Amino acid sequence: MRRVAIVGYLAFAFVAGAFLPLQAGVNAELSRWVGSPIRASFVSFAVGTLALALVTLAAFRGWPTPAKLADVPWWAWVGGLLGAFYVFGSIVTSPRLGAVAFVAIIVAGQSVASLILDHFGWVGFDEHPISAGRIVGLLLLGVGVALVRIY
Repeated sequence: MRRVAIVGYLAFAFVAGAFLPLQAGVNAELSRWVGSPIRASFVSFAVGTLALALVTLAAFRGWPTPAKLADVPWWAWVGGLLGAFYVFGSIVTSPRLGAVAFVAIIVAGQSVASLILDHFGWVGFDEHPISAGRIVGLLLLGVGVALVRIY
């Protein structure tokens, strides 16, 4: 992949990551207005679903055939459940932890899970074995989480 393309993907990922604490705060505030983290999660997903439906209609290129959908591995269908768990978890935890500690622990959890996914090549990722450098990096993330939570 060209270096210019990588920079674009890195920038897109950076912006998407920057939206995580904003999303957590917005959804936590929504929870106060609708009276429940579950209701706020539902509303958040309903708004997101509506937005994605509109984008899908605007960029419609046809749907996969039922035969193709039948070949999708079972684990590829759970992304929405994982997203719902994340949104609900962020609504419950972010106001209590604060934005920096919340994001730091999220990044730590993502990093540990990513290390395991890469090591075994699960869910479509290429295999990248666990190394001492990767483990040291994760330990440093753990220290960072502790520091932002303490201070």
